[in-house]
Amino acid sequence: MKQRATVVGLMGAGITALLIGVHAEAAKAPTVGIEHFTYAPATLTVSVGTRVTWVNHDEEPHTVTSATGAFASSGLVNEDSFAQTFGKPGTYQYFCALHPHMKATVVVR
Repeated sequence: MKQRATVVGLMGAGITALLIGVHAEAAKAPTVGIEHFTYAPATLTVSVGTRVTWVNHDEEPHTVTSATGAFASSGLVNEDSFAQTFGKPGTYQYFCALHPHMKATVVVR
């Protein structure tokens, strides 16, 4: 009887750990990759209060520069990152100041 209670207790703990892991994965901060002179995804939709991180995977430097001046990174070299928390709803268009043809959008709801 004691062995069965231990097995049931371990199963419950395993299920709890699994659910916590799933929740933590769902809460993971969104990341925008910079590769081949593009931002991916080109459009990202997030909730108010979300922190978005950009990571430059190119060998060339890039920036993350708001079209309205709301935020701007310095030049990001290979594997550098930049993060921005979006506190208000809206559509935030941004580009690379070094390569202006690179454009993308964050939509905050």
